[in-house]
Amino acid sequence: MIGLDEIRAAATRINGAVRRTPLIAADNLKTPFVKDARLMLKLELLQVTGSFKARGATNRLLCADRASLQRGIVTASGGNHGLATARAGAMAGVPTTIFLPTNASPAKLEKLKAWGADTRIVGSAWHESNEAAQAFVRETGAIYFHPFADPDVVAGQGTVALEILEQMPDVTTVLVAMGGGGLISGVGIALKALAPHVRVVGVEAAGSPVLLRALEAGRNVALDRVTTKVATMACARTDDRIFDIVRRTVDEIVLVEDTEMERAAKALWFEMGLAADLSGAAAIAALSEGRIRLEKGERICAIVCGCGPDALLA
Repeated sequence: MIGLDEIRAAATRINGAVRRTPLIAADNLKTPFVKDARLMLKLELLQVTGSFKARGATNRLLCADRASLQRGIVTASGGNHGLATARAGAMAGVPTTIFLPTNASPAKLEKLKAWGADTRIVGSAWHESNEAAQAFVRETGAIYFHPFADPDVVAGQGTVALEILEQMPDVTTVLVAMGGGGLISGVGIALKALAPHVRVVGVEAAGSPVLLRALEAGRNVALDRVTTKVATMACARTDDRIFDIVRRTVDEIVLVEDTEMERAAKALWFEMGLAADLSGAAAIAALSEGRIRLEKGERICAIVCGCGPDALLA
């Protein structure tokens, strides 16, 4: 799909249009998230629109044919990619339509409207919203911004890893929340090209273990059902190309329950004043629940990938 060259090109292209997010130590905590290891948090919840998704959507926008953009932009999203796409539409000055499932966050729906997007609630999970979005594309000719199965989007997400390696060159393990797999694909490609010794660990919702089940089956498979309430991590089937990248670059996938992500989001708020959404708290949930094997002295980077009021509402 892409390689390191495309990720580096994306970093140059989106420079100045997105933020270089900080990396901070998770230290001086009342209750440490992990013992006998150094933990750093990559704060993508401080990214434009509140998540890493702005990187991929902005790169997609800047690679798009200008004439095609005039017909508008459409996507299907659990929320974060929708916000990033709505911002892209605002940057281009074209109408943007976002299809979302019924479990999308009300707070993110409000933010989408503030960005000027036309929001349409269709289906109970992302794949159902996506079917409606694809039908809209066929009807209108609008350009589609896929949330994960797009080379330009994956390249944009991979720029997170370039920053991590610059900010934390001694990192040994990177933790990445997973939905459709776009973020971990870009991160995995960059890390395995530049620092192949770094362990890449994916964290999926137990109610949507789409890539873990695919790896277990040895082929891309669809889940019979998705039960997680975390819309940004819900995906019944990923793209074949994403599956191939994950199979080559991801060392391990662990699962966390929705309730565990809720506890982790509350902990991030209490300990560090970070308003992470549940996907943003997934990596901390995996650490706090002991799902990840760690050696003494490991240097861990957890990507806090999205913001939201989940810690206050759960």
